Amino acid sequence: MPKKLIQRCLPDHHKIKSQKSLKIFGTLLHDPNLWHLNRKSVAGAFALGLFNAFMPVPFQMWLSAAGAILFRVNLPLSVVIVWLTNPVTIPPIFFGCYLLGATVLGIEPLDFQFQLSAEWLLQSMSTIGPALLLGCFICATFFSIVGYFLMTILWRISVRKNWQKRQTSREDKN
Repeated sequence: MPKKLIQRCLPDHHKIKSQKSLKIFGTLLHDPNLWHLNRKSVAGAFALGLFNAFMPVPFQMWLSAAGAILFRVNLPLSVVIVWLTNPVTIPPIFFGCYLLGATVLGIEPLDFQFQLSAEWLLQSMSTIGPALLLGCFICATFFSIVGYFLMTILWRISVRKNWQKRQTSREDKN
């Protein structure tokens, strides 16, 4: 199930290779391992995408693409997973990360209004930055590990179910 579902959701790799924004990677995109769907590449792509999704940096998709090339995991999936954090979900996710970081650091969370602008982020990094970065790192690490193992387990369950279906159909034919 995971492989078929993922294949339906992902665009064709030829379309992705032709994207202007990915031209910076040049011939590195021709590695076939970046486009295959197998247990290792899918689990790694989930881990990488989830880790980058929790990083409060611009160009998360490029970081995911570069990481996919470096670690040789499924590139389209690692880039798509980054969209877990989008303009709608960024404020609550990063606020939760800030609260986690403040709790771990043992400081009282400050009252502030989150604004999705580079100017606000640069100004507030001196006050909320350490707690935000620590919380983001903890969440990124935790969810990437959980995502890796969850996808590995789901993949194995799917393979086992498909094997049992084939076994049952063979027995029915005999």
